[in-house]
Amino acid sequence: MTEQLSLFSAADQAESNSAHASTVLPASVPPPLAQAAAALPAAVFLGTSSWSFPTWRGLVYARSYAQATLARDGLGAYARHPLLRAVGIDRTFYAPITQAEFAHYAHQVPAGFRFLVKAPLECIAPSLRVEGGRRLADNPHCFDPGFAAERFVLPAIEGLGDKAGPLVFQFPPLVGAALGEAGAFAKRLGEFLCRLPRGPIYAVELRDAVLLTADYVAVLRDTGARHCIGLHPRQPSVREQARLLEGLAPGPLVVRWNLHPDYAYEEARRRYHPFTRLIDEDLPTRVALARLCLASVRAGHAAFVVANNKAEGSAPLTVFKLAALIAEEAAEARQRQLATAGG
Repeated sequence: MTEQLSLFSAADQAESNSAHASTVLPASVPPPLAQAAAALPAAVFLGTSSWSFPTWRGLVYARSYAQATLARDGLGAYARHPLLRAVGIDRTFYAPITQAEFAHYAHQVPAGFRFLVKAPLECIAPSLRVEGGRRLADNPHCFDPGFAAERFVLPAIEGLGDKAGPLVFQFPPLVGAALGEAGAFAKRLGEFLCRLPRGPIYAVELRDAVLLTADYVAVLRDTGARHCIGLHPRQPSVREQARLLEGLAPGPLVVRWNLHPDYAYEEARRRYHPFTRLIDEDLPTRVALARLCLASVRAGHAAFVVANNKAEGSAPLTVFKLAALIAEEAAEARQRQLATAGG
């Protein structure tokens, strides 16, 4: 189920006959969050996996706005929050979008903001399916680097410019396994990644833990791609996935905090709606991610983390709590360094 609306949907036009009739205003930022933002390392980019939630009144937006309004005009207000320095674009998973649409997003946000963009499923799925999951036909574009470059990579990097963050190839459950056993999958993945345009940060997120092999790690190391730590019940814990990073060349940290480990997607959605408070706080994951972010920054690399409402109950609050912990641990580390230097 997509969480973001098309930029120019019928719902957008039905909401108002005059273009941009209503301006989306940001919520006020409490002093503790402003202080956390000031203390957060500049190379840490935190955000949510979408921005189009009317219930985020007081957290991100000044009041409740229609979802269509937020999908079209809300990103600018979202990006004015000092802790929301990144956002996920998930709608691209369902169908490619144009360079102009990417540019429309980029123009709404300030310098220093970053987008994590999901690649279209058509780039990596072995078969095409209709709504409901019924198989339609073989997919001729599966692992076709030319198609991926033309329909995804180039529009994204040319439209977003220097605001482009990681480009994420997320393999849904069983899609990776359908491409062959773990070794064959890794081989095909490597052939695909090495033929994509150089320059962007490519990241791979898996749902099938059986594919997290030494061959997979070797492919990422050889191609310079990153493992996207996807926090999901089908995947190992953040600490277990972090061990995979030890086998890679140094590079940025990429994390998508998708879903609480105890719930399926629809169950979490029902439990957490309307996404205005934290219901199941996951402190071990928060602590692990804070330390991974700081380790990445200390090594001279960026850290990108986007959170979903289904992780703890409210994606903005998940980000705010994580940011405060990162800022706190960064401050403690600086104090230890000063004490050591003074001693």
